[in-house]
Formats: sequence, C-alpha cells, structure tokens
Amino acid sequence: MRAIMVMFDSLNRHMLPNYGCDWTHAPNFKKLGEKTVVFDQCYAGSLPCMPARRELHTGRYNFLHRSWGPIEPFDNSMPEVLKQNGVYTHLVTDHQHYWEDGGATYHPRYSSFELVRGQEGDPWKGHLKNPDYPETESPDFFVKSNMFRQDVINRSYFECEDKHPQAVTFSLGMEFIKKNKDEDNWFLQLEAFDPHEPFFAYQHYKDLYPHEYKGKHFDWPPYYFVQEGEEVVEHGRYEYAALLSMCDHYLGRVIELMDKHDMWKDTMLIVNTDHGYLLGEHGWWSKSIMPVYEEIAHTPLFVWDPRVGKKGERRQSIVQTVDLAPTLLEFFGVPLPENMDGRPLRETIQSDQPIRESALFGFHGGHVNITDGKYVYMKAPVSPKNEPLYEYTLIPTHMRKLFSPSELQNIQIQEPFSFTKGCQTMKIRAGEEFTNPFQYGSKLFDLTTDPEQKEEIEDLEIELKFIEKIAEKMRENDAPKEQFERLGIPENGIMTVEELRQQKEAVRKAEQLNILLDNLWDKGAQNQIRALLNIIPENVRQDILNKFEEFVVSSRFNEITTEVVEKFIDVSIPKEEKEKAQYFIRLAGRTN
Repeated sequence: MRAIMVMFDSLNRHMLPNYGCDWTHAPNFKKLGEKTVVFDQCYAGSLPCMPARRELHTGRYNFLHRSWGPIEPFDNSMPEVLKQNGVYTHLVTDHQHYWEDGGATYHPRYSSFELVRGQEGDPWKGHLKNPDYPETESPDFFVKSNMFRQDVINRSYFECEDKHPQAVTFSLGMEFIKKNKDEDNWFLQLEAFDPHEPFFAYQHYKDLYPHEYKGKHFDWPPYYFVQEGEEVVEHGRYEYAALLSMCDHYLGRVIELMDKHDMWKDTMLIVNTDHGYLLGEHGWWSKSIMPVYEEIAHTPLFVWDPRVGKKGERRQSIVQTVDLAPTLLEFFGVPLPENMDGRPLRETIQSDQPIRESALFGFHGGHVNITDGKYVYMKAPVSPKNEPLYEYTLIPTHMRKLFSPSELQNIQIQEPFSFTKGCQTMKIRAGEEFTNPFQYGSKLFDLTTDPEQKEEIEDLEIELKFIEKIAEKMRENDAPKEQFERLGIPENGIMTVEELRQQKEAVRKAEQLNILLDNLWDKGAQNQIRALLNIIPENVRQDILNKFEEFVVSSRFNEITTEVVEKFIDVSIPKEEKEKAQYFIRLAGRTN
C-alpha cells in the first residue's frame, strides 16, 4: 500500500468549484472531486501553520497547551511512527517555516526530505544591495521590513515558472512517485506553501481573471482590517485566484501521473490544507488577529481510499485535521498511539459514519471555538488581560526566534500531562506572541440560516450546551486548568442561565466598547477599534477610548464608520505609533 498527501497552505474552501464557487478556474479540483470522497464538514483544529502541522503529526489538538512551536520530545509523530513500522516516509515542501526555529523538528521525522527554498521572504539569496521595490499598496511599515525586502530578492530568481518553488516542489514530488511507483509501503507528503500570501503567480494564470485595475502592485494583504478601496480588494481576490489556478495546474499533474500508472488501485490520496484565509470577508484580511470565521476554519478535504473504493460522493460527518494521522496509521495497519484526539476515517469514507458530534478549534490564547455543523460558538476570555495563559513546552521557540531570556526568567515546572509520557514540561507565561480576543467577545452564529456569519444570535440555552461540550472536549484533551479560568467556565462545564447572564454583563462592563450607543457603530468600525485596542497596552486602553469618545462627540458624527476611526487614528495617534495602529504589521511577521 502507498499513500500520497498533497497539502496546500491557506486553501480556501469557498474559492473551489467543489464547494460552490462558480468563477475560479480549477478544472483539476473538479476532476479530483470525481475521483475522491469530498468532505463537506471538515474543520481545522489548531491554527495557524505549524500548530496545524503538529496536529497532522500527533492527531492531537495543539492550541490548548501551546502556540506556534516544534514537535516535542514526547510527541508521537505519525511519519516517524510509520517509519518505525517499516513504511518509508518522504517529505517534499517549500513551506519555509520548517527550517525556522519554530518548525525545525518536523522534517527530520521522515525517512527522507527535500526542502525547496524561496517562499514568502525566506532568507535564501544573499544580496547586500537593496533591490528595486515595486510601488505597492502594501503598508509602508511592511515594505520597510526585512521579510518584504527578501521576498523581492527571491522573486528575481523565479523568472520562469519551472524555477518557482511550487513548480520545483511538485517536480520533486512526482520524481519520487515515478522512482518508487513499483515499490510498496511508502508515504509521500507533497506540501506546497501556496496559495498562501504573497499571491505570486505568472501572467497566464492572471489572464484567467481579466479585470480593470489601475492601482499599485498588490498581492500581499496586511494582517489587519480592510482599509483599501473595493477596486484594490477585488484585485487582491483575483491575485489569490490566479495563484489558486496555478495550484490547480500542478494538482492536475499528480492526478495524471496516478492515472498513467494505474495507482488508484492501491494508493491512498489525500488533498488537504491547514486553514483558509479572509479576502475581505467580515471586513478583514488574512487570519490570526480576528475571530476564526468559517472562511478560516471550515476547510476542504478530499480522500481516496482504495480499500473502500468510494468516489464522486460527499460526506456530511464532521472531521478535522487531527483525524489525518490516525487515518494514515490505520491505512498501513499500524496501531494507533494512545491519547490521539483524532479517529480513522475509513468508516466515514465508506458510509458517512460519524466519528464526533462537534469540532473544537482555535489559536492558543484566542477564542475556543466549537461547531456541531449547525451552529458555531466562539467562547472569548472573560478578563481584559486574557489571563491566565501559559505555554507548556520542552523546546521554547516562537516562529522565527527562540524564547527570550526575559520570558524564561520565571519558568515553572509542570507535572506531566496525560500525553507527555511522564515528562514534566516548562510552564511559561504567554507573552507578546498573542493577540487578545477579549474585545471581540463571545459569538454565536446559526450556520444553517446564516452561513456567511453576518448576524450574531443571542440564545443562552444554546450557549450553555456548547459551554458544557467545550469543557468536555477540553477535559478529554487534558487542557490546563487555567484555560477553564481564562474562559470563565467550570471544569465540569455546568453553568446556569443566570450565571452566564451575570458573566456577560460583567464582560460588557469590562469591554469598554459601550461608550456610545451600539446602533451608532457599523461592523467595520468596531473591527478597527477592537484591532487598535488589541495592539496597545492594557493600561492605556481606557485613555484611547476616552479620546475617541471626545473625538466623536466634538465632531458630531451621527454614525461611527470606518472613515471616522481612520480619521481619529490620523489625528490622534502619534506618528511613530500610527503605522502599527494602522497595519498591525509586527504581528504579520509572526502569525503566518
């Protein structure tokens, strides 16, 4: 038996024809849907990139115990477990986070690996002289960053398509398949960084999406609320679509290779992603700094299992990233390690047999989200400081750097969790890596009547049911006790309507956004103010709100719109802080 996983990054479900999109050009994804089972209720678990990959290896939720980080010494890594049981595992990827501090323990888990350089500011080619920068809509603060500079340099080496990292990655992956097509017991993870931003694609892919655009270069949205005009936003979506079509092209080459060598009879194929991406929906770009809307959490998934033989069918059971490790282990007949949150998908592929009632997902320190496919509930912290919050690790690294000495001054030793194989871990207070979801509040959406999540609903009884379910799943994951405290829920999950009502009232008083009547705000303006509050120190937050209230009252605005907030930032925030307030770009360098 053989297995191939084709994994993309930031692959948007709502931009694929398999899930109802009628304007993107993705014929090979259409073909893929005819050759596999398509999952309609697949959700991410831990976000973003490396937390999702830790889940892919371990079959366990990552986000309740730590943020972005490596495979830990006590983790059961799926490709390594396969390797130890006689299955050859090979990784080909251009996902540059694997060779940064926060991801450097993943690729050695495979039998062999090939790393392709040059994506998204990867410190690859060394140029001392500054390159010629394009005139761009990207924020000035970001354009001045080392990552943007390096990306401009890297692109100069992709003058033809066959030199692009995605093209090289797929070429190497297909080379492995051709070399080993007659061998048995191997797993290939062919992993592309695209269509993650920046949306760099070649002209013949852009020509698929003709549109008038007279603005500056724009293929790298900021991690912030949308401030650009509709023309720029539309262009950004087309740039993403062009890169998506490039991904579709290379996916098609894998399908053709499997057809040519009749590999469907004994080779599993999984096509998946880590998460989605916001392209202006809900007034936001990107991910990581806003609530985890459906566009981010609800992901595409395609699976062909040759033992089952089902294709061209759809499945409605809820599945998650954590299910992929046990699915591959079971496929190769390898016993599952203890403490996996995921379950093998064989029976779900066969007959849509459910493996869970709900899916839990989120960022470390963010909302803890849960969905049953009908509703989604986002439980926010109850404290403005989003505390208590700790990291549990034996390898203290962030995305692109080690933990600082100051972060390690007062570490505690945590007694073993159920999944750490008797190992104690360092317990480290969470620091600057985290945004604060408190200002967004808890949210409940009815996905049946409001799939685009435009209107929050109030239903305390539904919230209480989800709170009980969140607590249950957190207990199953052996979540740290302070996570319950942070969310304001008891460990048994049992609360009364009155207790929840009182908690909501206390949160509203602490939120500090009720300085003006709610009906004066539009959603975009609320996003802007909340984003601003999330990047300024908590001890000056009230002062900023007081100044904003004075600004609105003295200017006699009848409605608080995005234009009002932008004008306030322009006239009231010091220049040295303005770019940070406007673009949140410091975070953009850490939360890909």
